[in-house]
Amino acid sequence: MTPPSVVILGGGTAGWMTACLIAKAWPDASVTLVESPEIGIVGVGEGSTPQLRHFFRTLGIDERDWMPAAHATYKVGIAFRGWSREPGYEAYFHPFASAVDLHTEPAFHAAHLARRTGRDVPAHPDRFFLNSRLAEGSLAPLPSESFPFDATYGYHFDATLVGQVLRDHAVGRGVTHLPRRVDEVVIGAEGAVTHLVLDGGETLAGDLFVDCSGFGSVIAQGALGVPFVSYADTLFNDRAVVMPTPLTDAGPRPYTTSTALSAGWAWDIPLITRTGNGYVYSSRYIDADAAEAELRANLGDTNATARHLTMKVGRVAESWKGNCLAVGLAQGFIEPLEATALHIVQATVEGFVQAFTDGGFTPKHRDTFNRTIARRYDGIRDYIFAHYRLNRRGDTEYWRDCAANDRLSDSLKRLFTCWFTGGDLLTEIAEQDIARHYAPLSWGCIFAGYGTFPDAAKLTAVPTRDDGLDDFLTRCALNFPSHAKALEALAA
Repeated sequence: MTPPSVVILGGGTAGWMTACLIAKAWPDASVTLVESPEIGIVGVGEGSTPQLRHFFRTLGIDERDWMPAAHATYKVGIAFRGWSREPGYEAYFHPFASAVDLHTEPAFHAAHLARRTGRDVPAHPDRFFLNSRLAEGSLAPLPSESFPFDATYGYHFDATLVGQVLRDHAVGRGVTHLPRRVDEVVIGAEGAVTHLVLDGGETLAGDLFVDCSGFGSVIAQGALGVPFVSYADTLFNDRAVVMPTPLTDAGPRPYTTSTALSAGWAWDIPLITRTGNGYVYSSRYIDADAAEAELRANLGDTNATARHLTMKVGRVAESWKGNCLAVGLAQGFIEPLEATALHIVQATVEGFVQAFTDGGFTPKHRDTFNRTIARRYDGIRDYIFAHYRLNRRGDTEYWRDCAANDRLSDSLKRLFTCWFTGGDLLTEIAEQDIARHYAPLSWGCIFAGYGTFPDAAKLTAVPTRDDGLDDFLTRCALNFPSHAKALEALAA
């Protein structure tokens, strides 16, 4: 069967990722991306999960060919600061899991289980994982040739520049780029999209339409009326204020920092040329001017220009409706706390291509695909919500309301019950089949990182012994170069 004619509405990172993946999967297909030159990229977050590394490898784009061009740096995880005020747990690091962790992760799960069941053993997650050591030493996740374990990592980048890299790659692979405004989406008698009407009255027809039009969701939610499932009852944040600052003398760190503020949290994302900063907050608890002032104070009263954004948090009920696939912000948005936006784009497009191909370019597998994507969104929502529900602050109404929010999904209720009753977290996650969204390492880090353990005064002392773990990870970290030197080598 002949591959379809594909029309993508909207550029940006999501649109050009989609174009690249479809052109790679269906090289004989006709792919056209139309975007208005008047609409810019939202670019919130500027970070990724490790799946983006797989994306570039799939396309055959070497890091030397895109990272310097996008001012990119390596990312080994996220440092959380101020989310808890429990003594000894004021900060923790959420690392991307690496191969070496297979040797240390069992000790972490044994430690947090022991502490949850009354024994006074150290269980802070920062001790147990390689990427935490790389972050601490500002090391790049690029092992020496003699070290037989890969390190897992994502990236920080300039979203506008990444979009340009992907645009050039897609156009070089035969994708047609139309910098035009779309004035109308035309729906046929059978409820499918027949064509787009461009400025000037020209039409653009296709077999398949991909909606990457941003929060407006022009085709999916607009023309086709796909319902939107809001996450506002669990994720309160609906605004962001963004501003860049110069790099510090220490240079770019290989991790994102998330710092809790009065009504949300601030990100710090180091690029080669600057640091990206933003404050994600709830307009129910603080207004835009006060949020901007708080972020400026947190950054040292910078004079940088601020940009204010509104976020629509949730997902569409169906990502694939008729002959339309919604991708990126047109499909949904979960705030950038764990930098999952591009991960979902990639999972959506790759999953759709597989389902559509397996179904003989028919909607045979559409319902299964929609359930899978919806479950992924809901699973990520649960993990993000857990950050707020478990917070140990209580200093403002915002944080008190987050901690008191009882709108937990059944999955999250089971996880909370397991943790606080001394259950086996690994077994619970396996029984729920949710490790594909977040693995036991991640769930353990958030619970343990906040210090959600019994009162230390009530714990039973146990004999201490040197388990060799600290020496093992310290010696492993000796096989990794400095982050600064690795970035210099990329640009050479």
